[in-house]
Amino acid sequence: MKAVRVHEYHSDPTIDDIPEPTLQGPLDVIIKIGGAGVCRTDLHIINGDWKDAQNPDLPYVIGHENAGWVHEIGDGVTNVAVGDTVILHPQPSCGLCLACRRGRDMQCEAAFFPGLSNNDGGMAEYLRTTARACIKLDPSTNPADVAALADAGITAYHAVRKAVPDLYPGTTAVVQGVGGLGHIAVQALAAITGTRIVVVDRNPDALALAKQIGADETVLADGNHIEAVKDLTNGRGGDVVFDFVAEQGAELDAWQMTAPAGSQYVLGYGGEFKAPTLDFVGGEKNVIGNIVGTYADLSELMVLAQAGKVTLHTKQYPLDAALDALHDLDAGRVRGRAILVP
Repeated sequence: MKAVRVHEYHSDPTIDDIPEPTLQGPLDVIIKIGGAGVCRTDLHIINGDWKDAQNPDLPYVIGHENAGWVHEIGDGVTNVAVGDTVILHPQPSCGLCLACRRGRDMQCEAAFFPGLSNNDGGMAEYLRTTARACIKLDPSTNPADVAALADAGITAYHAVRKAVPDLYPGTTAVVQGVGGLGHIAVQALAAITGTRIVVVDRNPDALALAKQIGADETVLADGNHIEAVKDLTNGRGGDVVFDFVAEQGAELDAWQMTAPAGSQYVLGYGGEFKAPTLDFVGGEKNVIGNIVGTYADLSELMVLAQAGKVTLHTKQYPLDAALDALHDLDAGRVRGRAILVP
């Protein structure tokens, strides 16, 4: 099969012919990929930013936002059958450890992470995962239309879901960065909260999209955006600020846009957060990290997606054009999410 593989860091991946994956255990599932999302994390992987955290053997296949059709199942699989349309939770989990028992899939003690760890990902024709990662979809669903919800969507939804108790009517949520994750957060906020939604981005086209999908106010990130957000909130800032940028100083902008007793949810990464401790004490402000989400989060998000309340805006590329997709993402030429279709 064809697959996009990283051979060395700081260099473009290559499209290689490699053997198809095989079943390794009774709960394994082989997926015929129908769509694989291209994520900014893939750029960080290529840059070597994850090598110490995940330590994969090179070369390996990237791609952690995947949907498709069940191609083959292990002897112990009962929740899906060959031919089913599925979206995949990005990190298969064991179901037995204490974290799993508490529903915290991303902290599973025995998890593997296709596309990041020492397991091949989904920028390929086929992928090995497990039954615990599979969520069945309506058979009419096109996997390429929903694939990126498996990470971009679930990560945004997970943060919004955690913040729901603080986003009652009369509050303001600020979304900084309305790309692949941010545009899902805007729709999720509109679908499950009563908050006022203010979106901040440096790209006018991104702001126009945000307005179409549920933003109440938009602010151009032109150097005066902190003051603009405060002007829209009577000088307070957002009760919750979702930072989907979190680099090149944006993470500190988000902090300045967070109201007293408010919370900054950090979803982007690459920068460094530094603030006076008096800001925490005097302002009673919180900084909350986020990593993907739970199987239940993805299940809930797919209910919203199949009801038409959350729509993934995509630009599709054939698998052979993976480098074009990665370069377009890096250059900011993708509105929403780039999707590879084998």
